[in-house]
Amino acid sequence: MARLVVRGAGDVGSAVAWHLRAAGHAVVLHDRTRPSHHRRGMAFTDAYFEGVCTLAGVLAKRATSTASLGRMLSCGHALPVTDADFDGILVALEPDGIVDARMRKHDVPESQRGRTRLAVGLGPGFLAGDNADIVIETAWGDALGAIIRDGRASDYSGEPRPLGGMSRERYARAPVDGIFETTSAIGGLVHEGEPVARVGERTILAPLAGILRGLTHDGAIVSRGGKIVEVDPRGDPSAAFGIGERPGRIAAGVVAAVEDALRHH
Repeated sequence: MARLVVRGAGDVGSAVAWHLRAAGHAVVLHDRTRPSHHRRGMAFTDAYFEGVCTLAGVLAKRATSTASLGRMLSCGHALPVTDADFDGILVALEPDGIVDARMRKHDVPESQRGRTRLAVGLGPGFLAGDNADIVIETAWGDALGAIIRDGRASDYSGEPRPLGGMSRERYARAPVDGIFETTSAIGGLVHEGEPVARVGERTILAPLAGILRGLTHDGAIVSRGGKIVEVDPRGDPSAAFGIGERPGRIAAGVVAAVEDALRHH
């Protein structure tokens, strides 16, 4: 069993943490305070706001200190999520590996190498042997979830996979930096143009009719241009919950990479 820290509590990072835990590893999920992730029904994000949440049968609980992280890992009852100081976590827990699942797209991630025995980087910006030991492909296609030991992941295309014939049209983005406010619910039905949230003085309207597949948590800190609402025109509420196909395939690649690397380290 390895002790691992996953960075980023969105749908991909949450799926990675879920699968690593299911494989028998001790996992901590780390993110910033009041993180903005819109696909909350597919993630452990809500635990940062409400103290607890469940994803696909796994309970997550917020840990407020590195001491409580250690106790939760020893107990094993729940997956600990935290916004505690990241460097402090590394010192206190001495993890075997870091998985950077922050998925920052166009930004070049800082190097994770050398901080633990193994550093795995997910998606664009990571180069194996440079700022990560191993890279995992995150773009849709036959190579999704592939382990890259030499080279880099595909660049960010900026074009989401269509759902119900809609791609970029599904999303509403933050018009300004600020605090996200909403009383709407994930999986709820909305009509095109219906008010679903606010950021500061700006009202956020549903971009089309369907169900809220993505809805940032009330009180989250959002940045201008970030995705905050996603509408699925297919209208199936169940599509907003559980581990999605893409995060699941990425997570499977991470588990295989981690177990192979630590076995031969």
